[in-house]
Amino acid sequence: MKSAVETLNPTRVRLSIEVPFEELKDSLDAAYKKINQQVTVKGFRKGKIPARIIDQRFGRGAVLEEAVNDALPKFYTDAVNEAELNVLGQPEVDITELKDGETLNFTAEVDVRPTIEIPDYSGIEVEVDAVEVTDEDVEKSVEQLRERFASTSPVERAAEDGDVVTIDLEAKVEGEVLEDGVASGVSYTIGSGELLDGIDDAVKGLEAGAEATFTSELKGGSAEGKEAEVTVKVTQVAARELPALDDEFAQLASEFDTLDELKADSRKRLENMKQYDQATQAQERVLEKLLELVEVPVPEKLLEDEVQTRKHNLEHHQLGQMGLDLAKYLEIQGKTAEEFDAETREQAVKGIKTQFVLDELVNKEKLNVNQEELTEHLMRRAASSNMSPDQFAQAVVEGGQVPMLVGEVARGKALAVVVEAATVKDTNGEVVDLSDDEEEAAEAAAETSTEDSAETSGDEEKTEA
Repeated sequence: MKSAVETLNPTRVRLSIEVPFEELKDSLDAAYKKINQQVTVKGFRKGKIPARIIDQRFGRGAVLEEAVNDALPKFYTDAVNEAELNVLGQPEVDITELKDGETLNFTAEVDVRPTIEIPDYSGIEVEVDAVEVTDEDVEKSVEQLRERFASTSPVERAAEDGDVVTIDLEAKVEGEVLEDGVASGVSYTIGSGELLDGIDDAVKGLEAGAEATFTSELKGGSAEGKEAEVTVKVTQVAARELPALDDEFAQLASEFDTLDELKADSRKRLENMKQYDQATQAQERVLEKLLELVEVPVPEKLLEDEVQTRKHNLEHHQLGQMGLDLAKYLEIQGKTAEEFDAETREQAVKGIKTQFVLDELVNKEKLNVNQEELTEHLMRRAASSNMSPDQFAQAVVEGGQVPMLVGEVARGKALAVVVEAATVKDTNGEVVDLSDDEEEAAEAAAETSTEDSAETSGDEEKTEA
């Protein structure tokens, strides 16, 4: 076999492959054997039909077609390996010449990873938010904890903001009561915004036994999106009572003995959260600066596939779980279809560029992923997917996604290397030490930018296999 490579553009090549006919012998034998098992010829046992009879009865062309289809993947793979190409996706194959007994010539056009030059990134500088926890932040955190331990007790007065009311609901559209528009004994906290628009104004001022009618757009059910006339009847009004902010509350709501200890712990937790957010912000901004430094051509077909994958995931997974379709989602977001398409394409370009650049850094820095790092990453991904580590690991193995997870960890390590070399200052002008959170946050940042680009590495694995 002979092969030659022609570069069509920085991300696409054409392989021209010449195969001497004798190299098709194994595939021809396999083709005759396969056809033998599929056809019947009077006077011959099944599977024992001579090749010349098959040629006479079914045509030599059918045999050649079967043999070529069997042989092409092997010769293509051999040519790719010989040229040391880093291919993406499946090739477009064109048989240019097939002479029985002489030669098979074909071309294969395929996308390849572009050659990327990683420049000196040690001069990258970014600014991030300072970690500042105010007394107001601590008070808000403690107050949220206090809300969780609130109790309620019925009162004989009109409903007010913050009260918990028990209500019966009836919704009518065009004068007809909806089959799924009736509910009884619903508990609702006034001001929470958890039910229909307009219900707060309707129930405030009502005592037990009173009712009111208002109009609202239905958020779900058989008449979702339609204007309905809703009658709400209050059957009970209950006041929420918050526990006193004292040492006894601290003992009730936490493992601490005093309110001061509880507040100190709340401050520490808020600082840790803001430090992690700061680290994540640093990774994202360093990544943006790095991408600005590198020229990364993006294969057009890969980009189109990535855009379609992102749209599919949004429409059939994320929005489906929320009971929305794309049109309703765009309406809520206040975007046109054209704006959505442009944003999706921009995100896809960034995802592909990020993966290419960080993968190149992995190679350049000779970064490896050990079992402990992979296990830690798997456990984090399992938690974010609301699955147990065992369930997630099983799904990953069955789906052949282990290389994808290894790639995510490696890219996170690559980004951490760049961040370590960069200068990160907060808005107060202080140099930020990210050593504690750096790698985990970098891994999360790299994963966020590339998680929907799994198809890139996935196609590459399939082709090389």
